[in-house]
Amino acid sequence: MTQQFPGSLIEREIRERIVLVGVALGPTELEEVEAGLDELALLVDTAGADVVARVVQRRDRPDPATFVGRGKAAELAELSERVDADTVVFDEELSPAQQRNLQELLGRTAIDRTAVILDIFAQNARTPEGKAQVELALLQYRLPRLRGRGRSLSQQAGGIGTRGPGETQLEVDRRRLVRRMRRLESELGQVTKTRGLQRRARSRSRQRELALVGYTNAGKSTLLNRLTGAGVLTENRLFSTLDPRTRQLALPGGETVLVTDTVGFVRKLPHQLVEAFHSTLQSIGLADLIVHVVDGSARDPEGQMAAVRSVLVEIGAADIFELVVVNKIDRAPDAADLVAKHDGAVGVSALSGAGIDGFLRAVADRIRMSDRVVRLVIPYARGDVLAAVHREGEVVDQEAGVESATLTVLLDEAGRARFSEFVAAS
Repeated sequence: MTQQFPGSLIEREIRERIVLVGVALGPTELEEVEAGLDELALLVDTAGADVVARVVQRRDRPDPATFVGRGKAAELAELSERVDADTVVFDEELSPAQQRNLQELLGRTAIDRTAVILDIFAQNARTPEGKAQVELALLQYRLPRLRGRGRSLSQQAGGIGTRGPGETQLEVDRRRLVRRMRRLESELGQVTKTRGLQRRARSRSRQRELALVGYTNAGKSTLLNRLTGAGVLTENRLFSTLDPRTRQLALPGGETVLVTDTVGFVRKLPHQLVEAFHSTLQSIGLADLIVHVVDGSARDPEGQMAAVRSVLVEIGAADIFELVVVNKIDRAPDAADLVAKHDGAVGVSALSGAGIDGFLRAVADRIRMSDRVVRLVIPYARGDVLAAVHREGEVVDQEAGVESATLTVLLDEAGRARFSEFVAAS
């Protein structure tokens, strides 16, 4: 939204004015709520709006009708009028009924953290797949909120929570929305199948895969650029990477692996996004090694790590080997302590390149840890098998016999299965 000044060619951007609301429920500490609001303020700024006030309330439990209670809602209405706020954003997810009631009491838009995150994703989606994933997540979020107010939502002036590929769908009936969702789910299902075929082809070539995961803005894309010269655009803003990028990386020792940069995570990541981005997040679940990139300069890196790991559990990737990489060590005085807390962790600066050699050695070691030594007895007549073993595994010893060779080999699970008929009897 822009404003044209009379008699001038200069356009000035008018940003939404936002009031933030955090609620400390039960035993929740106020410091935790304030930290959540700090992050919400960054999300709001990324979405293109300005925070003009923030309110914190303590309650035993959410009010079923308004989350904060009618008295606090009246106070928020008065504050919003005083600071000329366009929108009130709550750090907790609001039910459709709570949102409707609050908008009536406040006289302005009321949205929650989920709507802000979805809005940012809508602004950043670039590829057809990314746009489809975001549209599906938006529709899943908006569908239950359409009852009796679809037209009023669709007529909002392009603010947070109203942008994105799915916004025109708010003007049509529920049945057409559901049909659109089913079509998107079908399209993304085809993407998932295609990715599965690609991964099977990679599996046959025995090329290992690493997945870079981490909290949003931890520096994953910068690390990918440092490792592979990918030339990926990096920005100091949340969720600048939505579409996965895969590049090849040479490790010490000569092996090559595929490295995939994935979407950043955040506390209270909307379930709609986890579901819609299933085909993208699937690359994490199928990786041989998860490289967990942590912003060592963050105020609460341990809390961010916990948030990332909760999503890994949700997508079924919690049991994959994990290498913790503490990034931004040049800006984090306590980075060494954080590295020491986590077994096998390494510290790097993706921006300057400090610690990258140690990181590469750690990756190579972790990859080899997933392999296992086996002894194979292969007849000389099976030269094809001998060649395949040398190609797919690491031969650490070889003994020549009369009719066969006995090889001690490092092989991964797939390799061990392929050559199982030649495993030496114990």
